[in-house]
Amino acid sequence: MTYSKIKTSVADGIGVITLSDPSTLNAAGLDLMDELQQAFDGMKADETVRCVVLTGEGRGFCSGANLSGRGGAAPSNPDPEGPDAGAALESVYNPFVKSLRDYPLPIVTAVNGVAAGVGCSLALMGDIIVCAESAYFLQAFRRIGLVPDGGSTYLLPRLIGKARAMEMALMGEKVPAKTAVDWGLANRVVPDDQLMATAMEFAHNLATGPKALGAIRKLMWESLDAEWADQLHAERVAQKHAGRTEDNREGILAFLQKRPALFKGR
Repeated sequence: MTYSKIKTSVADGIGVITLSDPSTLNAAGLDLMDELQQAFDGMKADETVRCVVLTGEGRGFCSGANLSGRGGAAPSNPDPEGPDAGAALESVYNPFVKSLRDYPLPIVTAVNGVAAGVGCSLALMGDIIVCAESAYFLQAFRRIGLVPDGGSTYLLPRLIGKARAMEMALMGEKVPAKTAVDWGLANRVVPDDQLMATAMEFAHNLATGPKALGAIRKLMWESLDAEWADQLHAERVAQKHAGRTEDNREGILAFLQKRPALFKGR
């Protein structure tokens, strides 16, 4: 498929999706979001893909929603109280981040430069988050009189605690890559020229791992909302399915034969 706002590639079990609108620092307009959803759906349907890497082209990962694209034709039945700034969240952005939470494959985000607004949310949807030294996270919403979205008010308190999440959202200040790692917002910070190599190293490890990795990410995401007893049951059910995979049989055989396991994602 041909895209105008993103680029995609698949090799060695790794799908790479690159936000590619550098003139706007890869602003997440509705057109880019539509292409992004199509790309993730396509990777999911491709049986050769076992891990997905999301990154941005140029000087930034994603500068947030494309504010310059909020115009257009007036609605046929305008709200007398004014325009609804949350409408696109309901129809586009929220369904997309929900689809990433439920995604069956591990996701690595490689963050270069700015990850602001909903771009910050996209970066945080990675299961492994690798940052270039130039990267920074920014809850920019207060600067334009809006509230954090894209799941930020859910993710940030759980990732870094209430105090730091409040500071990010209320003050709207940049959180540099090193601070993000220190806080537990991201996994690694590396020199800019090593960003993709490091992200691809993680991706290769995931793409050659067992089918159970998809179940692991699902359990971790669901644990954010689950009660203790419910999570124990979820682990029990997932373990039943994992124990019936070809990869589980290969892993046990490799352990007994004292050799590296050769997982096939089945």
